[in-house]
Amino acid sequence: MASPAPLVASISHQMVALQTLQLLQQEWGWGDDPGTPRSPRDPDHVSASPARRSGPRRARPGREEGGGDRGARNEGSGTRASSPEVEVVRGAEGGVELLPFPPDHRPCSLARMAMRSALARVVDSTSELVSVEQTLLGPLQQERSFPIHLKDSVEFRNICSHLALQIEGQQFDRDLNAAHQCLKTIVKKLIQSLANLPSDAHVVACASLRQILQNLPDI
Repeated sequence: MASPAPLVASISHQMVALQTLQLLQQEWGWGDDPGTPRSPRDPDHVSASPARRSGPRRARPGREEGGGDRGARNEGSGTRASSPEVEVVRGAEGGVELLPFPPDHRPCSLARMAMRSALARVVDSTSELVSVEQTLLGPLQQERSFPIHLKDSVEFRNICSHLALQIEGQQFDRDLNAAHQCLKTIVKKLIQSLANLPSDAHVVACASLRQILQNLPDI
């Protein structure tokens, strides 16, 4: 009976990477729960988009409540928009404070949507890979040994850990793309390893792995 140790170690590294990415999703409010509060690290948390003034002391059009209000109103008059991302309220000393709208009411740029989608694909595909390895590949390796490229899973874990330290920008995009490509490499090498088995026991596992690849198009 072949030892499952290499596969177990590989799964362990992938689980660390998966947990890291899931925590990143939650921290940015990009998880499955739309009510998850956003962190200040969220790229959309503070927006430079136009703001509309609202609050308990909002004046009706054509009326003035005083010099201070008129000044604040004049400053914001040229920056109103039909789809604001922040709410402007009066501060304690007459200033203004930007409060983010709930996540489900804040518009998101195409770049942010693409980033969120790419991260979700990596998370979902990693979860699927771990499930296939645990339920299908584990029993197979106990019957017959096949190569496991542990270093790829270690690299994947390290990339995800570095990705979690980024806020946004080109480095985040590079790390996310690197995680995407590394995950594809892991899946492709597993398919190659299983293809060399003499029996047909690997057919279901290979089909499941190929489905994961289909969910990881080039980005």
